[in-house]
Amino acid sequence: MSQARIIVVGNEKGGAGKSTIAVHLTTALLHEGAKVAVVDLDIRQQSTGHFFANRKAWTEAHGATLPEPLIFSGADPGLIAESFACEADFVVVDTPGADTELSRIAHQGADLIVTPMNDSFVDFDMLGVLDPVTLSVIRPSLYAETVWEARKARAMQRGRSIDWVILRNRLASFEARNRKRVDDRLSTLARRAGFRAIPGLRDRVIYRELFPFGLTVNDLSSGVRPVQVSLAQVAARQELRSLMNDLGLISGTAGG
Repeated sequence: MSQARIIVVGNEKGGAGKSTIAVHLTTALLHEGAKVAVVDLDIRQQSTGHFFANRKAWTEAHGATLPEPLIFSGADPGLIAESFACEADFVVVDTPGADTELSRIAHQGADLIVTPMNDSFVDFDMLGVLDPVTLSVIRPSLYAETVWEARKARAMQRGRSIDWVILRNRLASFEARNRKRVDDRLSTLARRAGFRAIPGLRDRVIYRELFPFGLTVNDLSSGVRPVQVSLAQVAARQELRSLMNDLGLISGTAGG
């Protein structure tokens, strides 16, 4: 086995931004000089696989040079073992929005689990069960229990647990009082389920505009500019760098 750090981006709910986070973490690591392998386990959507296929097509069509990851995509359980053993500094795994055997295997092998959620009670339901009358936390969700079992197994196997991080992606319009309610319930659940919550990515136009080209804000330069950019690009770069710092990934990159 290589000493690659395994980053699993997962939850069991679609539409939370797993693929968006996976491609941004990957490109950010690539631009830090790390060698990165990407595993797309979402066989139906394959958003991450499509992103990097589009990236290759765009760069070839425009004569641009950008760092590329190793790509693993498929439904064979051996795929995970092969990717985890490859010569890479990091392996980023994008999981499907469902409970599958491959997803569980990936979670059990993780060093870091990143779970994006939109900052609302709709996505909170993926983490914990609430009392419908008092909104108090009754218990962790089935997904939280799955992560707990993975962390326990990893601790027994290697003597250290898995770092589980919830990324709170900010919705463009989200009422402050409701956000405070989510804050309080997340804090309560974090103590019981063993995760830490940090800010994720805001709902920015620049992220959506660059996605179909297979590009992120880290790729933009004088020679790579498929859309009109503005000061929003600077804010988005800083936001992504803050995310990488909060996840502890910047100092762990190759040569860092």
